[in-house]
Amino acid sequence: MRMSLAQRVLLTWLFTLLFLIMLVLKLDEKAPWNWFLIFIPVWIFDTILLVMLIVKMVGRCKSGFDPRNGSQNMKKKVWYLIAMLLKLAFCLALCAKLQRFTTMKLAYVFIPLWALLIGGMVELGYNIFYVRRD
Repeated sequence: MRMSLAQRVLLTWLFTLLFLIMLVLKLDEKAPWNWFLIFIPVWIFDTILLVMLIVKMVGRCKSGFDPRNGSQNMKKKVWYLIAMLLKLAFCLALCAKLQRFTTMKLAYVFIPLWALLIGGMVELGYNIFYVRRD
């Protein structure tokens, strides 16, 4: 099943709206839920993205795949996978800290997010300055 751009945008807006509503309810102390429950829309959305990404990566391995221009595309997909895992690590650490499951310093909670942002800036710089223009 391939989703159109409109479906992806709608899905993104829906999960973002659900997350923000649950976050506001938690911050206004109207919902005494666990922080891991507040992040359920984020977990579901990330799971959908990870499954779609893994399916595309596995599709490269099937017979009859044309490998031309594939290594650059695969590198990009591996970066997306690493970025998703860094985001997941940040969200899990943040929930654990907010729920007081850990006494980890807040600066350590943000390390995956900082790594993700630095990697995103490196990719942006690479795409702006080093990608050959035809």
